[in-house]
Amino acid sequence: MLRDSHAYSGFSSNDIAKTRHFYATALGLEVTEENGMLTLHLAGGGKVLIYPKPDHEPASFTVLNFPVEKIDEAVDRLATAGVQFERYEGVTQDDRGIHREYGPPIAWFKDPAGNILAVLEG
Repeated sequence: MLRDSHAYSGFSSNDIAKTRHFYATALGLEVTEENGMLTLHLAGGGKVLIYPKPDHEPASFTVLNFPVEKIDEAVDRLATAGVQFERYEGVTQDDRGIHREYGPPIAWFKDPAGNILAVLEG
C-alpha cells in the first residue's frame, strides 16, 4: 500500500532558528523553512522534517546518520565548523571521538536541540 510513498523522517527541536543555522552552516545542508518547520534536503532526494516542540526532549538514540567516504576527513571538517563529538562511557573511541572497534568507523555529535547525529564511513 505504501510502497510508492516518498516517506521521510522527522524529529523535534526546541529552537528552530539555532537548529536551522547549525544544519545549514556547520553541516552545509540545504535547509528550507515553511510554516515554522524545517526541511533538510539530503543527497539523493531524501528529506527530514524538523518541527518545533516547546517541551522537546532529545532522543537517546541516533536520529540521523551521514555516510561519508573518509571519516577522518569528515570529523576534521566538522570539528573545524565547531561540531563537538560525543564521548560515551564503555565505548572505545580515539582522541577525536571515532569508534572503530565494531562495525564501520563512526562518530556521534548533537544538534543544538540535543538530538544525536552520526557520521560513519561507508
